[in-house]
Amino acid sequence: MASRGYCDYVLDILSHMDGITSRGMFGGFGLYKSGVMFALIADDVLYYKVGPANIADYEDAGSEPFTYSGKNKPIKMSYWQVPEDVLEDQDDLTEWTRKACEVALKAKKPKAKPKAKAKAKK
Repeated sequence: MASRGYCDYVLDILSHMDGITSRGMFGGFGLYKSGVMFALIADDVLYYKVGPANIADYEDAGSEPFTYSGKNKPIKMSYWQVPEDVLEDQDDLTEWTRKACEVALKAKKPKAKPKAKAKAKK
């Protein structure tokens, strides 16, 4: 579970960035920019979307991915914990947020549909 107070705190420290909203989900919160989820809050911990463009930042900081219990094993998601020192530095937080938004937007883009095969003439 995540508290509304922590979510409000995160929204406050991100308030200089336009268009960030939150929505409750599964006992936590999703953070969105322009309708695309780029972060989640679970157990009062902030996690950002990661991909090839920013995963090294999280690995270098010693962060861990958000993990939940699946039926047979733990499931790791592509959201990693934002380090405390990043949360405390407005410039770093802005940069990490921007990167997470870009990764989330890129992941959200629809993949190209395969072209339909031409029917053979009879």
